[in-house]
Amino acid sequence: MIEQTTRQGCCRKKFPDHAGGNAPDGGGHEPDHEARARPEAMWRGRARQAGLSPRKDNMTTFKDLGLDPKLLAAVEAAGFKTPSPIQAEAIPHALEGRDVLGLAQTGTGKTAAFGLPLVQQLLGTHDKRTPKGVKALILAPTRELVNQIAENLRLYVQGTHMKVATVVGGLSINKQINTLAKGTDILVATPGRLIDLMERRAVRLDTATFLVLDEADQMLDMGFIHALRKIAPALGTPRQTMLFSATMPKQMEELSRAYLDSPVKVQVAPPGKAAEKITQGIHWAQDKGDKVDLLIKYLGQEPDGLSLVFGRTKHGSERLMKQLVAAGFDAVSIHGNKSQGQRDRALKAFKDGKANVLVATDVAARGIDIPSVTHVFNFDLPEVPENYIHRIGRTARAGADGDAIAFVTGEEIGLLRQIQKVMKIEIPVLGGERPEEVDPPKRGGGGGRGRGRGPGQGQGQGRGGPGKGKSQGGQPKHAHGGGGGGKPGGSRRRSGGGRRKAA
Repeated sequence: MIEQTTRQGCCRKKFPDHAGGNAPDGGGHEPDHEARARPEAMWRGRARQAGLSPRKDNMTTFKDLGLDPKLLAAVEAAGFKTPSPIQAEAIPHALEGRDVLGLAQTGTGKTAAFGLPLVQQLLGTHDKRTPKGVKALILAPTRELVNQIAENLRLYVQGTHMKVATVVGGLSINKQINTLAKGTDILVATPGRLIDLMERRAVRLDTATFLVLDEADQMLDMGFIHALRKIAPALGTPRQTMLFSATMPKQMEELSRAYLDSPVKVQVAPPGKAAEKITQGIHWAQDKGDKVDLLIKYLGQEPDGLSLVFGRTKHGSERLMKQLVAAGFDAVSIHGNKSQGQRDRALKAFKDGKANVLVATDVAARGIDIPSVTHVFNFDLPEVPENYIHRIGRTARAGADGDAIAFVTGEEIGLLRQIQKVMKIEIPVLGGERPEEVDPPKRGGGGGRGRGRGPGQGQGQGRGGPGKGKSQGGQPKHAHGGGGGGKPGGSRRRSGGGRRKAA
């Protein structure tokens, strides 16, 4: 039996005459792909005149949630002012010891939603660490996401006796064995590497009375359910289990029934809904070469901002990165063929602004929590519709605005149709001549459903801080009506292109 609480996030009314603003009525109607969106500045200006900017809820404070003074100090030091909706809804239930099933868009602060109550409950135990022992286990599907979660948790435990450790594939297992030898309070791990350590008897999970499954939908998609079946029986009982996800595929319900005990379901937005401050648009393309030209035009439109570009395959993403570098952009890439060190360096360069363009695959996306990402470009559409939601969730984080632009060829029209069906919206067309729809060629991997229990590689989520939203029916700043593949136009106060390297 699942007890459910919901909280609808901010919303903006949609204008009847705005081509991209009307969502399907749920009756299976096909969206009009030839619709042309109004210029972004026009509809945004009308929204301001009508007083339709996102409302501000009278949110509670972190103190109202019953957090320990040490945690309140850590939250304040981290710059968090008020809880996001998922935090305000989930934290009180978690502090009561309830199992929690949390559903919220990316970028809304799910890490704090489970991390703060987890740390508070551990602070109250005063139990000593045991050799190889773990008090709380957090499982995440990818290396970057593990690191991102741990980074936030270490902020929360500053000034306390608590220790946070990570274990992921791609790094020395011997160092990880040494780290775990003295025990840890919170272990954040990818399932594959954790099983390796279990098989070497380097970690004891029978002392763990807290389990968190973050990005559970992605773990299912990557085939980690088999690893979870090996890990869960080794945990201590009774235990509190929390499961968080951005989407709710059917398998998630089965996962909840198998591992959660009478959970409370916290949902702040319908499944399949992107954060509301993401302004989406598509641009028709005739082929891959056309996509490259379009991307270079969009990236060169303005000099500032960070742009994240998604490709379908590892080789294709690497090739695209090299094309952008040859065109004069500061571009880097992350994908499964990169070592952990290479990925870390690329992410740091992107985060520090030394590289303004990051080309990535789906497998490398969910560990990216960089609030200053202004644009997400879907160079290739993902083959799993839910992955589109996760991709565009890399922008508009922690209340910021962001643009998500997809380049769509005739082979991808079917994928676009699936995405719009899942999201129950019509994505505005920015430009280009619609190509003839053709069947996509058969391909393997690259954005599909991975299998096996190998080390997770890369995708991220809005971590820690409060997150808010923006209308999905809006139009990115580069939008321009009409056909043709001319240079993207429009303007916006916040730029989002790639910076050209100095000659």
